[in-house]
Amino acid sequence: GIFMGGGDPNRTNEIDYITIAQKGNATDFGNLSGARFSGAGASSNTRGLFMGGGTPTRLNIIDYITIATTGNAADYGDLSDEGSQGGGCSNQTRACYMGRSSSSVLVNVIDYGTIASTGNFNDFGDLAAVREQNAGSASPTRGLNWGGITPSGTNAIEFITIATKGNTQDFGDTITTGNVMSGAGGSATRGVLGNGQHPSPSVTDIIQYVTYATTGNAADFGNLTDERNDAAAVSDSIRIAWGGGVNPSACDIIDFVNIATLGDAVDFGNLLGNSRTAFGGVSSGHGGL
Repeated sequence: GIFMGGGDPNRTNEIDYITIAQKGNATDFGNLSGARFSGAGASSNTRGLFMGGGTPTRLNIIDYITIATTGNAADYGDLSDEGSQGGGCSNQTRACYMGRSSSSVLVNVIDYGTIASTGNFNDFGDLAAVREQNAGSASPTRGLNWGGITPSGTNAIEFITIATKGNTQDFGDTITTGNVMSGAGGSATRGVLGNGQHPSPSVTDIIQYVTYATTGNAADFGNLTDERNDAAAVSDSIRIAWGGGVNPSACDIIDFVNIATLGDAVDFGNLLGNSRTAFGGVSSGHGGL
């Protein structure tokens, strides 16, 4: 599981990683091409992408890493427009970037690219409404967009079929309302969301989940070890771990749950170096693979 970029509140280009199956502190992986925060992650089992972000100037940059080998990120291409605070999801083939805050407005655009290649992202479709500070997760067939700001808080969950382009469809509702940025992941059958606001600006420790194959509202899973938002999630289809976040200042906490069983999160370890918030996470074994 790999954590990329973020703020503490200063912008950083740090990339660090954990082995999700083994508790412990994060280790240095390398660096992004530049310091930025509020980008989103997506990955196959070999390559991770970090999409968009801000300095705080919004960027259209996409970086990529090879997950099995440590080292610095390289240029992948560009989003269709600059933006940050969108949601990322992927299966083994495609990465999608859903919604964003551009330089002047919120947008509902969904971009996509083929993870194994490099180049600019193309149009996939649209969310039901403009959105930022949303979260993404996926099974091998469906990608979910969780919550966000429209600019008021929303509890909508929407889904796409990753293999076919098109607009989102309604899935259900989250328990929380508002900012849940980068806080979702899961297994091939269950999507799990931790951290966020309920409603903004109240920070929550709620963990909630859905079953990808059915539509419906999210149900209570348990609680994080601490209330916070803007944490980044990474998962290996058995565990999902959340790193960092803010309440009211940035932290270096990593905690986790077992995806198949309900319950509260327990301590995993700590991020490397600085406390961080508003960053992206990828892994080589998440639910979309």
